[in-house]
Amino acid sequence: MEGENQTVLFEFIILGFSNLKELQFLLFTIFLVTYICTLGGNSFIILVTMTNLHLHTPMYFFLENLAFLDICYTTTNVPQMMAHLLSEKKSISYLGCMAQLFAFIFFVGSESLLLAAMAYDRYIAICKPLRYSVIMNKVLYSQLAASCWSGGFLNSAVHTVLAFRLPFCGNNQINYFFCDIPPLLVLSCGDTSVNELALLSIGVVIGWTPFLCIVLSYLYIISTILRIRSSKGRQKAFSTCASHLTIVLLYYGSTIFTYGRPISTYSLEKDRLISVLYSIVTPMLNPIIYSLRNKDIQEAMQVMGRKWKASSSLSFDV
Repeated sequence: MEGENQTVLFEFIILGFSNLKELQFLLFTIFLVTYICTLGGNSFIILVTMTNLHLHTPMYFFLENLAFLDICYTTTNVPQMMAHLLSEKKSISYLGCMAQLFAFIFFVGSESLLLAAMAYDRYIAICKPLRYSVIMNKVLYSQLAASCWSGGFLNSAVHTVLAFRLPFCGNNQINYFFCDIPPLLVLSCGDTSVNELALLSIGVVIGWTPFLCIVLSYLYIISTILRIRSSKGRQKAFSTCASHLTIVLLYYGSTIFTYGRPISTYSLEKDRLISVLYSIVTPMLNPIIYSLRNKDIQEAMQVMGRKWKASSSLSFDV
């Protein structure tokens, strides 16, 4: 690196909750329960959608992708966060930090795009039901999912390459839970203008554009729902839309707040709490909001339960 004050770092110290030593075990327990719920709920969604043929539709294909993404990006940081809560050594190697950064940004960016694809699928299903099977064919929904993953990969690749270029001047303490773009920009002692420009410009494509597409889709969906004659049907549809929009606002609100503003406005003490929303809370809530309240999923669960009971009784008889 150039400059006499710049240092080659081999590891970073993740401060995390170091200032809350008396709450370390409580926080560990909370994160552990949340992580288990996230893994259990999302794994169950994948299992149900894969083993039930009548759930092999575009909607559940997207839900399966969403569940897999939630498992992946919580696994990139939550286990490390829990380990640091119980350990005196709270370090991560430089290359490990960059690998974590790449994986987390990859999965978060892919999910941001996938949520927009899911909203488009619901828009076609509700607003154009007669043409749904023609429009949302296997080729289209497969291409949409592939585009989401590809977009997330390209987004992450750009930010990771730029992060490798950041110079550091001795201080290796990251006042955050994990390696992410904002704390690395704050820690860097060099010019971060290129990183910030990439963050803001790509953020428009990965963050603001999908969010606005989702809002627009739901406006059309709500206008269609208002034409439903049955008050019970309207109430049920509004309840579903409200729960979906709550997750959307929580996810995009926290991610756009984190990545969509200049470095001069960062306050890592406060921002790290916001990061908990999109990195820990929403992956746990997604299977509940999108799937477990779904009638088809509930029926599939009952079928699986009956099959399990039948197989159990047969094994006991033998």
